[in-house]
Amino acid sequence: MAEEVKSLNFIEHIIEEDLRNGFEKNNLRFRFPPEPNGYLHIGHASSICLNFGLGLDYQAPVNLRFDDTNPEKEEREFVEAIKRDVEWLGFEWDKECYASDYFQQLYDWAVELIKQGKAYVDSQDAASIAEQKGTPTRPGTNSPFRDRSVDENLDLFERMKNGEFQAGAHVLRAKIDMGHQNMLMRDPIMYRIMHKEHHRTGSDWCIYPMYDWTHGESDYLEQVSHSFCTLEFAMHRELYDWFLDQVYDPNKVRPKQREFARRNLSHTVVSKRKLLRLVQEGVVEAWDDPRMPTISGLRRRGYTPESIRNFANTIGIAKRENLIDVSLLEFCAREHLNKITPRVMGVLDPLKVVITNYPEGQTEQLQAENNPEEEELTFREVPFSRELYIEREDFREEANRKFFRLKLGGEVRLKNAYIIKAENVVKDDNGKILEVHCTYDPLSKSGSGTPESTRKVKGTLHWVSAAHAVKAEVRLYDRLFSVAEPEEDKEKDFMEFINPDSLEITTAYVEPSLAEAKPGDRYQFQRLGYFCADKSSTADQLVFNKTVGLRDSWAKIENKK
Repeated sequence: MAEEVKSLNFIEHIIEEDLRNGFEKNNLRFRFPPEPNGYLHIGHASSICLNFGLGLDYQAPVNLRFDDTNPEKEEREFVEAIKRDVEWLGFEWDKECYASDYFQQLYDWAVELIKQGKAYVDSQDAASIAEQKGTPTRPGTNSPFRDRSVDENLDLFERMKNGEFQAGAHVLRAKIDMGHQNMLMRDPIMYRIMHKEHHRTGSDWCIYPMYDWTHGESDYLEQVSHSFCTLEFAMHRELYDWFLDQVYDPNKVRPKQREFARRNLSHTVVSKRKLLRLVQEGVVEAWDDPRMPTISGLRRRGYTPESIRNFANTIGIAKRENLIDVSLLEFCAREHLNKITPRVMGVLDPLKVVITNYPEGQTEQLQAENNPEEEELTFREVPFSRELYIEREDFREEANRKFFRLKLGGEVRLKNAYIIKAENVVKDDNGKILEVHCTYDPLSKSGSGTPESTRKVKGTLHWVSAAHAVKAEVRLYDRLFSVAEPEEDKEKDFMEFINPDSLEITTAYVEPSLAEAKPGDRYQFQRLGYFCADKSSTADQLVFNKTVGLRDSWAKIENKK
């Protein structure tokens, strides 16, 4: 049988072409370069899977590099969160690197550019510099400080470094071409003054390099062979290469930047600036709120690293941006959780059932299958007694023939237990049903081997024993935004589309085996969906987050609109 040939994406084709043209395979090196100014989100997960996946495929090292050039927005908390997320996704990096490791080298190179007449100190304010940039159809104009002498530029730049000037007094710009078609090439800023403590270098520096100056040079210093970034950086490639031209040694590997398209996710936003706003304005609890598209939020909600990697592989890499429906991510979660999660029973909206012909005070332990997907089936014991809880929606006093759950005069099977028949109800003064009184068939116990145990009835309900049930807080999540593309309407603030019903908290009753649940433990609540014990869950107060339902109920809702 012929071996299956893997279909390559366009990035893999680039690498394969480089190898065919003589690039040494042992010189391949990739990197994932996050800015530590927020938590990673599902878009970053695709980039992580791309770069570390290439490392695995080509048996090449992958660096984790933090592009930490802006101390105003960067924190050690974000560094640690990023490392935690990459490790949780199942990847290992070769070197942990920081752009701040290269601050001295970047400064020395900038001094050389000044000496060569390729950089100068501009003393204009930001508004004047922006105005002189021109437009895509109108060339820019030269700064009045563009022709400063080398000695004056060197003196000013050193004094900037030494902290002699206030922020905004001067910047260092590359001297390229103010009439260039690519506006990024119109004397881009390389350094700005910032009197801010850096999370690694402290107060050692009063000037900080701009991202465009730092990024490519960091790739070069680390000898990264292929630098992959998202499509918005395509116009930056020319500048990336110009900066490399100034320092490149032909005896070393020259990084090659190539771009791939973002994959936007429906019903959310993935801009770190906008995610930060959700946190700061209290729309969500924190960066790891289970409604957030952050990797830490998905982890807390109960997603598995396998499901996120599968999602990234499924959507693939492309050259054109498109919107991915969040239901695909949910499908990937559902598919993996189905294989690994134990089945348990929990009731979210309890209605008491009293089995009037079951002996009072009696409890029996019934056998329940943990997961039918297991190669070797395992079982647990579930207590059964006279009084139970079922879901309120699973009972109707009157119902048509298409209602296959419990109704007066009708029979259903209780999962792993007996067939019961509803005889009458007890109501309060307002007519709300408090209890359903039923009888049971004692010969119909599941697995007992009697003819009655295999008798077919159309409905099967989940339940918990009222006397043994454990109370739990359950958090039910909906889409964070009420529309698929909250950023599409440019005349409206994306916050206007926040779904006010994105979180519902209810008190549930779960079977006693869940009393031992630890934060991060995942389960399938039978007939309800997949749930994960929250990080706040304790032995005294169980808290579960709903990950996804058993099926895509949202597709039905959307189709009805």
